[in-house]
Formats: sequence, C-alpha cells, structure tokens
Amino acid sequence: MRALVTGSSGHLGEALVRSLRELGHEVAGLDIRAGQFTTRVGSICDSSCVSACMRGVQAIFHVATLHRPHVDTHSRQAFVDTNIAGTLALLEGAMAAGVAAFVFTSTTSVFGDALVPPAGAPAAWLTEEVQPIPKNIYGVTKAAAEDLCHLFHRNQGLQCVVLRTSRFFPEQDFDPAVREAYADDNIKINEYLYRRVDLEDVVSAHLLAAEHAPRVGFGRYIISATTPFLPGDMADLRRNAALVASHRVPDYRAEYVRRGWKMVPRIDRVYINRRARDELGWQPRYDFQRLIDRLRSGDEVRSPLARAVGSKGYR
Repeated sequence: MRALVTGSSGHLGEALVRSLRELGHEVAGLDIRAGQFTTRVGSICDSSCVSACMRGVQAIFHVATLHRPHVDTHSRQAFVDTNIAGTLALLEGAMAAGVAAFVFTSTTSVFGDALVPPAGAPAAWLTEEVQPIPKNIYGVTKAAAEDLCHLFHRNQGLQCVVLRTSRFFPEQDFDPAVREAYADDNIKINEYLYRRVDLEDVVSAHLLAAEHAPRVGFGRYIISATTPFLPGDMADLRRNAALVASHRVPDYRAEYVRRGWKMVPRIDRVYINRRARDELGWQPRYDFQRLIDRLRSGDEVRSPLARAVGSKGYR
C-alpha cells in the first residue's frame, strides 16, 4: 500500500510514518516543516501541492491540524484555513486520485460543552451518540471537518473514517492549576481512567480504520483507553472518584501512596471506546490497570512507540 500522512513532522504523524514503514508500506509524508519523516514540505491548503502528493496513493491519514493550545496563539481564521479548508483540499484531491480510504484524525474536544453535566447530575457517559456542542474554534473546525468527510462519503462515495482521539500528547497539561496540584505522570495516569490513550493504541486504531474503511463506508469512533468504570458509577464519580477507582481497580491506591500521588477528586466525563472495539476490532493495550501493574513492577508505562517519538511540542 502507498499511503500519505499529513502532519508527518508532528507527533502522531511521525508515529504513523514509522509504523507504516515498519509494516512494509510505501509512505509519503506532508508537513509545513521539514522533518525526518516528511518527504514533501508544503501546505495541505495548497491544492497543487496536495495533487502532487496524491499520485499512486491508496490511503490518506489526515493528521495535520491546529490543536487546542493554538487557540491562545492563532487567529480563528487560521483554524478555518487549516482545519476546514485544508481538509477540503485533501478530500477533493483524494476523490480526483481515486483514493480508497481516507482516515481523519479528529478529537474528543468536539464534544465541547456536552462534556460537563449540570451540577448535581451524574458524570457524562460519552459515546458516539452524544451530540457535540463545540465550545471554541478548535472544536468547531474539527466538527466541520468531520462533516466534510461525511459529505464526501454521501455525495462522492469516498470511504471515510473519523477517529475522535482523546489525549495522547506527552506535553504538560496546559492548565497551570492542574500542573501545580499534581506531578505530571500522576496527571497522565489518572487520565487513563477516562480521557487518555497511548500513542501506540492511537496508531493501531488508524491502521485498522484504513483497513476497514471499504466495509465501514463512513464512521465516527472514539479512540480512548478502555475505562474500568460502568454506567452505574457515573453519579458517584462526580462525588468521590477515588472511592470508585479503588472499587474498580483495588490495587491502585497502594501504588499511589507509595509514590505520593493522588486521585482527582471528581470525574465529570468518561469516554467509551466500545464502538471502535466492536466495529474495527481495535484492541487497545494500555489502560489504567495495566499501567498500575507496570508502575508496581518498575516498568516504563509508555509504549515503545511513544518513547521513540518523544515530545514534539505544539508547533
């Protein structure tokens, strides 16, 4: 297979290029910045550049984007140009080139204000059936790009799979209050309970999405670590997350005490990945229980791929 990966000098883009090449695929990488895994420097908004990258391509992994932290540094127009117009250029290029599978990397941030229930309500059990309510330009443009993918499937028959990924970047939390209250590793391990996923698992979901695109046609999937929580836990999670976590993963508490870590007091949303597991055959390997086991045995909690890619920063 010949594949095109956009954002190939970035975090997930590099991971995809690495993994595809290791599997024996021919990969072209497109990014606005040069990098070891980028074969062409250019913009996804440049139709001539996009067309040149499409020759012989059978699958597109569209990763390039402006991220949530860029809301503070980039204009709303920049988000529209990159996240919407850039996606449109790639979709049009894919149709013209007869690409068989288009995999779009979206985000759980599209859910926006649907993430936080009203005071006194249980935590949100977030599946693909929940209607997104984007709360910033990032969420709006990613949701619009998802809809463009759906439009091209309905009107042009392009096979598109949208993956709404939860947090997988290794950078520090952008909320200073969170950084002040918790050690960085403590923050990230907590998040595997409800809103984080390892890079290796994100990559495996993308590869499966491309493989199953002809059968799926169009689909949206939440890509997040498998939670130990059940629907009946949602009310208690908003009152005492530590109690619920100790009930579902009893041995976490001793390891947290040993490290001087603490659980978040409340959890207001939990991402559910069942559709991706059922329909794509996705089997994420890194969840909260596995990470507690690895912490206890002194093993590295990050996957080998996550360690190899390292920190890229929000460029």
